[in-house]
Amino acid sequence: MRALGVALVLSCAAAMAPVAARADPITVSVNSTSGGASASGFSVGSSALDFGTVKLLPGSSETISVGGLQANNNYVVTFSVMGNPALNPWDTLTLEILDPLSDGFDARDPQPQPSYVPAGYSTSNNSDGVSFVGPSIERSARFASGGSATLFVDENTDARDLLRFSGFSGGDTARVTIGLRDRLGGHLFLVRLSVNGTPIANPEPASLLLLGTGLAGLVGYRRRFAA
Repeated sequence: MRALGVALVLSCAAAMAPVAARADPITVSVNSTSGGASASGFSVGSSALDFGTVKLLPGSSETISVGGLQANNNYVVTFSVMGNPALNPWDTLTLEILDPLSDGFDARDPQPQPSYVPAGYSTSNNSDGVSFVGPSIERSARFASGGSATLFVDENTDARDLLRFSGFSGGDTARVTIGLRDRLGGHLFLVRLSVNGTPIANPEPASLLLLGTGLAGLVGYRRRFAA
């Protein structure tokens, strides 16, 4: 009987003991791209995220999905960004946080939203809990050739959370470092990377056909003239 009583006490104690919080895995992936942007080589650590190598053409953008960050933890984010010096170069890289509409903190979002914000998301306001971290975590874009970009910060209003690095030239490669925090934890939010510049339009097949036909005509004319 005594043994049964001890077992019941232990069983009740186990039932009343706090249950360890389950940590969702951190995820990083490409959500969307436009204008020829691309990224590869993502990796995730306990307190660090690496977006790998991001290639951006003039006027292009890439949106990266981030989820599973622990509440109030600061995460160091790094990535390499590169352009293409053979094309019209861009000189400004902009990073912006877009948070999910499902979080219930969107009453303060400005309306209308910018056209680049995808369905189900909005620009980040001061109450949604998702933000860049600074100055405790470095915010920099350091060029491989030496020197670093100039940083402009806009995150003290409900309009957006934005970091803008200026001073790229001729397809500079840079190593970018920023910080991210999800104060509430568990959000699946987006980090949008975009660059300025005029997109380079690829010739349409019909245009290429006309160009080829025109060149062939010029060759035939020259042969007839030479004869």
